Amino acid sequence: MDHNIDFGIVEMGASAQGEIALLCSIAEPNYGIITNIGRAHLEGFNGAEGIKKGKGELFDYLAQNGGEAFVLDEDTIITSMADLRKPLKQVHYTKSLAEGVAHNLVGEYNSFNIAAAVAIGMHFEIDNDKIDSAIANYNPDNNRSQRIVTQCNTLIVDCYNANPSSMVASINNFITESIGTCQAKVMILGDMLELGEWSMEEHHKIIDLAMQQQDIITLFVGSEFGKHWDKQLCNHHKRDIDELSTNHFASKLELKEHLTNHPINNHLILIKGSRSIGLESTIDTL
Repeated sequence: MDHNIDFGIVEMGASAQGEIALLCSIAEPNYGIITNIGRAHLEGFNGAEGIKKGKGELFDYLAQNGGEAFVLDEDTIITSMADLRKPLKQVHYTKSLAEGVAHNLVGEYNSFNIAAAVAIGMHFEIDNDKIDSAIANYNPDNNRSQRIVTQCNTLIVDCYNANPSSMVASINNFITESIGTCQAKVMILGDMLELGEWSMEEHHKIIDLAMQQQDIITLFVGSEFGKHWDKQLCNHHKRDIDELSTNHFASKLELKEHLTNHPINNHLILIKGSRSIGLESTIDTL
């Protein structure tokens, strides 16, 4: 970016405390937005409070340097984080800004992202038609909230990354998805990584949530799910193992082999997992 640039937009990713503070010292932002406080990178952040502290480093920088933060009114965690930093200038917005805005993103949870985009555009006096057009014409192609219709199935591909918060959101949204002309629903769920001592508890919760959906076939992938798969499977609601339409695969290679030998046709399929699990490699078999 040189002096001809009016706006520079920088995504500040982090997996530990101190990283956003470092990025702020480099980028020197005038404005900032924390989209959410999810249960991601729990190991590096050392728990949920560490996530709040680490992401809050953006608000710290803005408060100390006269910057402004965009704050979602419905998110009590973020509003309280902003209020704790008294010098911080705040631009408040609501989820209602997403209502009626056409888009190509899968999932009700994306309404928060759409509302954020609208709020920022409005703040900088971008024409409403341009805001609507920009959102409507965005087609995800990066394995994030992406719908792909193949010759065999309809896929909801959201496997760029995964954490307990986004996994629950994806599953709950998938439960409400209309099956349309498809025969049935399938979830392919990969490990959620970088959770440290919280890994067993969080994977346990996902298995429990998935197996409550009796009309959805679930395929679990990865060693973290595998660590307590048998115990969870046997004890779940005292149901007979043979009655459960579920399975576990140690790796994406085992899953691909299974899908090759047992093709799935005319199904609505959710693909969700951490980036390192590589579930996008299974798309060509679906």
